[in-house]
Amino acid sequence: MPRVVRLYVKSALTGFAAAGAFVALVLWLNVANLWHLVSTSDVAIMAVAVFWVLNGIVFSGVQFAWAITAMAARQDSNTGGGGPRQAVPVLVAAQKRKPDR
Repeated sequence: MPRVVRLYVKSALTGFAAAGAFVALVLWLNVANLWHLVSTSDVAIMAVAVFWVLNGIVFSGVQFAWAITAMAARQDSNTGGGGPRQAVPVLVAAQKRKPDR
């Protein structure tokens, strides 16, 4: 399996695990009275599943972006990059324009 695919799957699993913890915490703390709404609804399982999946998509995307950014920062620190860039003067030959009539 390519490294990027492995990284994406790992990030997705981590994101969905974090989303599960987040949903459990939101319901346990009864934020915006969601526990009451879910516990008295006849479609409670579907509501919690949708809440978890949608948060899982967001958390997975954030986790993947964080992993890619950390990988780039680690690569910059290994190569000595990441500091201020030095400007390099470049000579460009200019041609005289003919006047438009």
